[in-house]
Amino acid sequence: MTEAPCAPCRPASPNFGARRDGLRAHLVVLHYTAMQSAEAARARLCDPAAEVSAHYLIGRDGRLWPLVDEAARAWHAGQGEWSGQGDVNSRSIGIELDNGGDHPFSEPLMTTLEDLLAGVMRRHSIPPAGVIGHSDMAPGRKQDPGPRFDWARLARRGLALAPRAGRALPPDPARFRDIAQSAGFTAPAADADLLAAVRLRLRPSARGPLAIADMAAIDGFARALPSSQI
Repeated sequence: MTEAPCAPCRPASPNFGARRDGLRAHLVVLHYTAMQSAEAARARLCDPAAEVSAHYLIGRDGRLWPLVDEAARAWHAGQGEWSGQGDVNSRSIGIELDNGGDHPFSEPLMTTLEDLLAGVMRRHSIPPAGVIGHSDMAPGRKQDPGPRFDWARLARRGLALAPRAGRALPPDPARFRDIAQSAGFTAPAADADLLAAVRLRLRPSARGPLAIADMAAIDGFARALPSSQI
């Protein structure tokens, strides 16, 4: 495994700028590359014509590539918001994971991710609740890191929010949306897209209409937040 570097690092991608309006990183956004190899993903993330980047790329063999200095604004999140805040690029560190979204994430990749996350969270004072997926902030537009990503593993290590037991509430789309928004899922989204995004994070194997289990899952997620007022 390649040791995670300390910030700042020398940028390897030209696709970055200054964080806007004096904003600092208080989120980490996880992505999957959905490309044939980490090398192909690295080439795209470093291509000026592509106009995309991330702060880090992790290969499925555990190799780690620093691409953009943590102090800079990488171009990874795009349109969306989290907890009512837009311009997620200016508020986050972006990490790309070498995975197509349809198979488990490798052990070497996950080990490197855990080491990297621990350092990033320490350097920027980011709490576990600040580690989110691309699909969390862009429901209906993005699905990464996808249904095969092991959020529970990160939560057990204090590297992502660990949901509590939630209330078995009757299925109610309006109440589901209210709770989801209080938990951070504030980006504009149709009911179906919001449900899909919450399920990607909390119940990736679930199918069908909104169910009591979905209500309990998002309620438990919201209740795990330190500032939850539900």
